This record gives sequence, C-alpha cells and structure tokens, in this order.
Amino acid sequence: MLTQLSRLSVEADGRYATAEELQFINNYFQTFDWRLSAYEKITKAEAEILNRTEAKMRDIDPNLFQNASGDFTPTWRKDIIQLLTFATATLLVDDQERLREGMLIWHATIAKSYKFERTCKITFEVMPEVVKEFLTPEEAALFNPILTLNQIVLG
Repeated sequence: MLTQLSRLSVEADGRYATAEELQFINNYFQTFDWRLSAYEKITKAEAEILNRTEAKMRDIDPNLFQNASGDFTPTWRKDIIQLLTFATATLLVDDQERLREGMLIWHATIAKSYKFERTCKITFEVMPEVVKEFLTPEEAALFNPILTLNQIVLG
C-alpha cells in the first residue's frame, strides 16, 4: 500500500488520480478488518506459532538445525521472529514489494552465506500450515502469499 501510494503520488503529480488508479485503496479498505484481525492474532500467538513450526520442522528432519558450528536453533528463532514480524506488518499495510526489497533480499544474502536456504525453505513450507490454525480462511488467504514470497526469496 505504501509503495503504491508513493507510486501514485508520482504518477498523478499535477492531476487528479483516476478511479482505476485509486482502486487499490478501495481493495485495501475492503480487506482491512481481516488484515487487522490477522495481525492481532499472529502477534498474540507468535511464540506458539514458532514452537509449533519448529516442532514440525524437527519431525521432518531432526538434524535440520545443525551445521558445522553446532545447533543454530537460537539464531533461527531470532531470525524467524524478525521475518514473522515483518511479514505480519506487510499483511497490515499490504506492501509485499517493500518487504521483498527491504527485508527479504538482505536476509536471503545472510541465509546463503550461512547455508540456511534449506532451513528457510522448510520453515516457509511448514509455517503456513501452522499459521492457518490461528486464522480464519479469509485472513489466511491474505497472509499466505506473504509467506510464499518469503519461501521463494529465502528458499
């Protein structure tokens, strides 16, 4: 939304915006209640979402959080909390472009340098299943594309 508003301010400079150019604002407000509700639910359930995601990931591969340096679970948890926070903020303001360019590309560089790509990929395969337990279908439909973007960029 913020990126779209910024783009609109440049494109419509010196004139009134057209109805078509303003449609994204109408779309945003039509989904705002779901966005806010999902944001509040995810914020409240953050620890449980992380715990369930980690447990399911360990079921997939008990050694997933091991590398040459040892157990990197604390690093994973810190990073995933940050990514979940940014993803949830993205849901609220509806600005995936800003998330991708601001946070995900930077985090992807870090993940590659530490060889965390497989862990990231599995995280964002499992997390949508876990998050869905806390959200309505409408809320999940708004949030899942953001988690998919995380998986594509990081995995």
